[in-house]
Amino acid sequence: MPHLVLLGDSIFDNAAYTEGSSDVVTQLNDLLPAGWAASLLAIDGSTTDDIAGQVGYLPAYATHLVLSVGGNDALQQAHVLFMPASSTEEAVSLLADLAEQFERDYRAAVAACLRSCLPLIACTIYNGNFPDSGYQRLVTTALALFNDAILRTAIAQRLSVIDLRAFCTYSEDYANPIEPASVGGEKIARAIAASATGVNPTHVATRIIAG
Repeated sequence: MPHLVLLGDSIFDNAAYTEGSSDVVTQLNDLLPAGWAASLLAIDGSTTDDIAGQVGYLPAYATHLVLSVGGNDALQQAHVLFMPASSTEEAVSLLADLAEQFERDYRAAVAACLRSCLPLIACTIYNGNFPDSGYQRLVTTALALFNDAILRTAIAQRLSVIDLRAFCTYSEDYANPIEPASVGGEKIARAIAASATGVNPTHVATRIIAG
């Protein structure tokens, strides 16, 4: 029996933010074809450093993994957006340092998942729903560097990717600036179900040719 296990942070572990409506894993189980199931190991607040520990709790019946992590890594560095810089070069260099460290951490998280020898689907970090448009613009720009690290890691490992930026695009998708509401969670669940099973795909897949 195919069994998906969700790893990562509150993108999947969002029950605390749905105001009594269904969370991602419940919605996913409702959407999966007969004979499929899903369970949750993701924990709200987790970062890339926590993924190896989550993998350690994989049930013996797990057949597929889905990983969504990195948003909290980015949040821990959000203060950098307001640090003074003497030049554009200095500012970009600082962001580059953060992106390089994140890529090392994310690659380690993916490596921990792959040691299970199970198929893995990776997710990008969505852009959030911040009320201040100026801050939203800064966040979206900075997250592009983190998402580039996720995409390049996924390409290197030949992983399927769900780009959450394409799914959680409206304010009603969010319970607050950074957590998915039940509406957004359902979109995420549909994307996972389509990607894992190939049944009723919600978007046409993009092929990336890599060396």
